[in-house]
Amino acid sequence: MFRSTIIGVAALCVATQAVAQVAIAPFSLPPLPYAAAALEPAIDARTMAIHHDKHHQAYVDALNKAVATSPALQGQSLDALVAKAGTLPAVVRDNAGGHWNHSFFWKTMAPPTQKMQPSPALAAAIDAQFGSLAAFKTAFKEAGTKRFGSGWVWLLVKSDGALAIASTPNQDNPLMDVAEVKGTPILGNDVWEHAYYLEYQNRRAAYLDGWWQVVDWKTVSDRYAATRAR
Repeated sequence: MFRSTIIGVAALCVATQAVAQVAIAPFSLPPLPYAAAALEPAIDARTMAIHHDKHHQAYVDALNKAVATSPALQGQSLDALVAKAGTLPAVVRDNAGGHWNHSFFWKTMAPPTQKMQPSPALAAAIDAQFGSLAAFKTAFKEAGTKRFGSGWVWLLVKSDGALAIASTPNQDNPLMDVAEVKGTPILGNDVWEHAYYLEYQNRRAAYLDGWWQVVDWKTVSDRYAATRAR
């Protein structure tokens, strides 16, 4: 039990560094780290603006409203809320997850002009676990397309150091106590329709294919390195 607790705390510390914020209620919407049009043609400017300014803002607003009516939750960090999401009211679980996931998501991407590849260490780990980067992308796409309804698809580092692909429903993530596959996320993609519908309509698979153009492999590699250093 003690060892599991230590592993869980370590995973949250790495994840907090990845999101790069100390988020304590009342929470606020982080700015996009690039212009709304910067990810075109993979993700169009209108989708990015609506996704960030409307959807993410709605998660922040709903979370603040829920926390304000619960004295026991006031002053707690976003990471603390995410870690015990299964014990919290659905409105807190969903919106804390929505805020955490989107804050992580924006930083997972960069303009497609910044051509990047996984670091040698991450590339070796991907090859060891999945066979090749191409095979990993195929498995990631399969997990994303098979997620029924709304949710997320993740590349994560499990407590034993192995890489794994997992998908989660709604706004859940692998840091939550309710996650089927637990670990530290290093890459994640939003497969809610609001993330892609204006450009791709019902073609989620095409969205997942195009998304690799804007993955910030330096950030993903840095997240992986942080898990290895703990």
